[in-house]
Amino acid sequence: NPIHYRMEIEPFDYIHDNDMGFAAGNVVKYITRWEYKDGIKDLYKAKQYIEMLIAKELKNGKSGT
Repeated sequence: NPIHYRMEIEPFDYIHDNDMGFAAGNVVKYITRWEYKDGIKDLYKAKQYIEMLIAKELKNGKSGT
């Protein structure tokens, strides 16, 4: 097992147990492993998924409040 999979709570289990969608699940995955795997590259990936979630919410008429 690579170090980015050796955590007290596996990201997959957290994502699955909390019924998270694809984009939100990827945010959790990339934020959880960024220090152990691909560094800033993973932070950019998480940011991309966050931006996608924001765009989707705004498109659906949600203001964020």
